[in-house]
Amino acid sequence: MTCEGEPAKTSICHCNACRLRTGSAFGIAVIYRRGQVRVEGENRVFARRADSGFDVLFHFCPDCGSSVYWEPMRMPGLIAVGAGSFADPALPMPDQSVADDLRYPWIQLPPELARRGSQ
Repeated sequence: MTCEGEPAKTSICHCNACRLRTGSAFGIAVIYRRGQVRVEGENRVFARRADSGFDVLFHFCPDCGSSVYWEPMRMPGLIAVGAGSFADPALPMPDQSVADDLRYPWIQLPPELARRGSQ
C-alpha cells in the first residue's frame, strides 16, 4: 500500500470495536482521501456494522492477520490506515480523540487534542 500526500486527519479511537480490533486500549487511524491511496497485494476483508449503523470493511493481511486499512461506508471517499502500518517514528500526533468518553481514565492525552464522544 502506498499513501501519498498529507492525511485528511489522524484519529485515536477508544471505542470497543477499535479495542477489539487492535487488542489494545485504543486504535489509531491515519485517514486519507481515496485517491491518495494505492492498494497493492493480496488482502482479505471482514465487514462489521459500526455504531453509526453503517458497515466498515476491514482489510487485513492474509499471511499475518494484521489489520492494514479499512473503509468506512458512511464516508465512502475516505480510507483509514492503521498507524502501525507506517514504519515512521515521526508519525504526527493525532488530530482528534474519538469516543473519548470511553477512554480509559489512565490514558492521558494532550489538552490541545480535539475530543468527540461516542454518540
